[in-house]
Amino acid sequence: MTELELLLKKLPSQPGIHSREEYINTAVLILLILMNGEYHFIFQKRAPHIRQSGEICFPGGIYRVEDGTRQQTAIRETVEELGIPSEKIRIIGVLDTMLAPMGATVDAFVGVADLKSLDEIIPNGDEVELVFTVPVSFFENYEPQKYEAIIKIHPTILDEKSGKEVVLFPTKELGLPDRYAKPWGGMRHTIYVYKVKQGIIWGITARFIVDFVKKLKK
Repeated sequence: MTELELLLKKLPSQPGIHSREEYINTAVLILLILMNGEYHFIFQKRAPHIRQSGEICFPGGIYRVEDGTRQQTAIRETVEELGIPSEKIRIIGVLDTMLAPMGATVDAFVGVADLKSLDEIIPNGDEVELVFTVPVSFFENYEPQKYEAIIKIHPTILDEKSGKEVVLFPTKELGLPDRYAKPWGGMRHTIYVYKVKQGIIWGITARFIVDFVKKLKK
């Protein structure tokens, strides 16, 4: 076998995510429930005392090796956060993996909750303040507001304790052009925002809704 044949044998049959191990790998479950003959998204509002408090999102969290798969991560987190038994969750599909600007990969699975009402959900009060639903049709008929933020690469940071500048990427020592000694890049990142009576749905959650609706309308 030639070197080229050996190389081709080692190449993946399907492309993956480059350097995935350098990201925080997470998974969410876009959970649907049939109510009054119409499918609704199940949302949760994060408890006020935890990180990202008060934000509206789908259940999900960080992938653990013991989960085995990212789909299982999404199910585990849903069981932990919403108290829905895993046997009551049916996975029906998956959306495209998202590379979030803050350095995380997010795999989104679509599932249906075999529940007759929200009364069967027993949320974990340590993580979830509120559980509510919004009809999928609302998002099909409602265009989100769109904003932009600028994403730049910062070669240095300011140490909060000492107030001194910490060099992360020594551009001068490496002999790189002076422009890389200051923040560079400036890519515009679109931020989608939906307004519902329970609050604002934005960020990663809103982007998955946008993707979900686009696929429904194809």
